[in-house]
Amino acid sequence: MPKVEINIEKCKGCGLCVQVCPKHILEFSGRFNSSGYDYVQCIDESKCIVCKSCALMCPDIVFTLYKEEKK
Repeated sequence: MPKVEINIEKCKGCGLCVQVCPKHILEFSGRFNSSGYDYVQCIDESKCIVCKSCALMCPDIVFTLYKEEKK
């Protein structure tokens, strides 16, 4: 299964990643990091296609994406 890691402390809540995600699995968490920003969370990693749109759009480089391991 793909894995989406988000560095919530670096996220400034700009929402660019939410807008570009083709699977609509990113949303604002409603919680705040130590800098006071409402950070983004992934609501369903299993639907992630690892297209990297979120990582490419993010100005703060908060995403680390892992593809499903082939066995």
